[in-house]
Amino acid sequence: MPIPQTGHPAPDFQLQDQNGNDVKLSRLRGKNVVLYFYPKDDTPGCTQEACDFRDEHSALQAAGAVVLGVSPDDTKSHQKFATKFSLPFPLLADTARQVCDAYGVWGEKSLYGRKFLGVTRATFLIDTEGKVARVWPKVKVKGHVQEILQSLEGGAPAGQDTDTETPEPARKKAAPAVKAAAKKVVAKKAAPAGKAVTKKAAPKKPAAPKKPAARR
Repeated sequence: MPIPQTGHPAPDFQLQDQNGNDVKLSRLRGKNVVLYFYPKDDTPGCTQEACDFRDEHSALQAAGAVVLGVSPDDTKSHQKFATKFSLPFPLLADTARQVCDAYGVWGEKSLYGRKFLGVTRATFLIDTEGKVARVWPKVKVKGHVQEILQSLEGGAPAGQDTDTETPEPARKKAAPAVKAAAKKVVAKKAAPAGKAVTKKAAPKKPAAPKKPAARR
């Protein structure tokens, strides 16, 4: 299945979390949902990503968002993973990979020349009306949660990838510095011309006295 595009309805689903509770996406209408897919519990990249979500969970909640992690691991694996790292959000067990497929993140991967089927790390921001507001199709773990917070705070237009688009607040903050740098460049270029105008002419050396004519 192709990845859902921004502005389209997010595919609905119902899965169990690590505690055996049913979580249905459509029941979360009225809230922003950060739905992130990851390959496997308790592996280095997935652990770092989960801990980053854990550390910023209060900020994400304050921004009106609910965090849901999804992988093909079962509820027992999720429970062990969540307990080990004190994860405060649901981890959903998509053992049949139906939700991964619906969101276009299940497919062929390649690692060190070896091809296999697995989950591509991806995140979807779903708005209060149940539509896809933002997609990160190939997540780089470092700094990813901060990107999501920026997007929730209106720091980047929906559908724009922060790897290629500077968020609006960053552009506004950078503007004065850019203008100041431009003024310095202009002043630097103008300086030589100004000096040429105001520079005083060097005083002329007094003429050497004429030697008296020799008497005959």
